[in-house]
Amino acid sequence: MTTLIAAIGENNELGKNNDLIWHLPADLKRFKKVTSGHYIIMGRNTYESIGTPLPNRTTVIITKNKNYTAKGCIVTDSLENAIKIADQDSNAYIIGGAQIYNQAINLVDVLDICEVHQSFDADVYFPKIDTAIWKEINREHFLSDDKNKYDYSFVKYTKRN
Repeated sequence: MTTLIAAIGENNELGKNNDLIWHLPADLKRFKKVTSGHYIIMGRNTYESIGTPLPNRTTVIITKNKNYTAKGCIVTDSLENAIKIADQDSNAYIIGGAQIYNQAINLVDVLDICEVHQSFDADVYFPKIDTAIWKEINREHFLSDDKNKYDYSFVKYTKRN
C-alpha cells in the first residue's frame, strides 16, 4: 500500500520558497510516528529542503538528474520506479513536494492529510481532492493551543470503489 501524506492550508497551500509556511508540532510529531520504519518517497527539492535522510526511514528521492547522489538514500528517476522500490514496504509514504503529489494522487491507495484551518501566502499547492474519487473515512479535529498556533484536523481518505 502507498499513502500520500501532506499538511495543507485551507486553500490547499503546501509551502513557499521551498519551505513549510507554518509550524505545527503536533503534525510533525504525528508525521514522525506514522512514517517511522517505512519507506518515504520525495522529490529532490523536498529532500534538499529537509537536508538529510530522516531517521528510521528509508528515503527514496526522485530526480531527473542522473548524477544526483545523497548519502544513505536511494535515488531514482521516476515516481513509478520509486513506488516499485518501496513496494516491499507494507505502507510506503509519499511526502512531497507539489510536483510529486500531482503525479501521485491517482496512483496511491490512501490520503493522510493534516488540514491546517487557516489560509496562507504560498507558491506551491496540493492538488484538489476529488470527492468523486476519494472518500473521507476518518477525521480528528484539534483546536489551537500553546504549542500549535492553528486549529487543524487529521483526515484520512480512501479511494471509492
